Amino acid sequence: MDVTFEFDWAAALASIPHLLPGIPYTLLISFGGLAIGFVIGIIFGLLRISPLHWLRLPAGFYIEVFRGTPVLVQVLFIFYGLPQILGGPINALVAGIAAIAVNSGAYISEIVRGGVESIERGQREAGLSLGLSRTQAFRYIIWPQALRRMIPPLGNQAIISIKDTSLFSVIGVGELVRQGQVYIATTFTALEVYLMVALLYLAITWSLSLVLRTLERKGLVGQ
Repeated sequence: MDVTFEFDWAAALASIPHLLPGIPYTLLISFGGLAIGFVIGIIFGLLRISPLHWLRLPAGFYIEVFRGTPVLVQVLFIFYGLPQILGGPINALVAGIAAIAVNSGAYISEIVRGGVESIERGQREAGLSLGLSRTQAFRYIIWPQALRRMIPPLGNQAIISIKDTSLFSVIGVGELVRQGQVYIATTFTALEVYLMVALLYLAITWSLSLVLRTLERKGLVGQ
């Protein structure tokens, strides 16, 4: 039996107004989680290069656990598992932000560690020879250079986290994929709707990539 299929561009375009409300949720979860994850990453990244073994060990454990398990499992644990421990429900939006925070925090920790360790030891020693304390040498010499080198990989992590939000439809967060699922349930236009969802994600991540490439081209980030 011959089966013919014709892509319905009208249906695809008609879905856009129904998908757009998901963009604020996608951005809030990703960038809200990344902001918290950046703080976590700084803390655990610096602990990873601490000369004290008892500080490096728990930092390394956290990083390995959250880099070694899927973000989907993490958000399911936070949303369904933690309420059993805490004795109360967790808002789906909060769970999504928390999952991005702890997941991205693990990756950002390694970015921070790599950025700091990429700065030549001679620069720290030069600062000390000028009378700076170790803290001052780190704050005024090491950290500004390390942060500049960290921006490209941090941008890549932001893109990954934006895409990871697509998994959070499983807990009912109203991001792009969830909005698409709701619309498909009434229109049965899965191919058209999911194509538009993909294009909207692409527009967000491409815009961020464009900003990063512009900064690199102007020499504002990187080496």
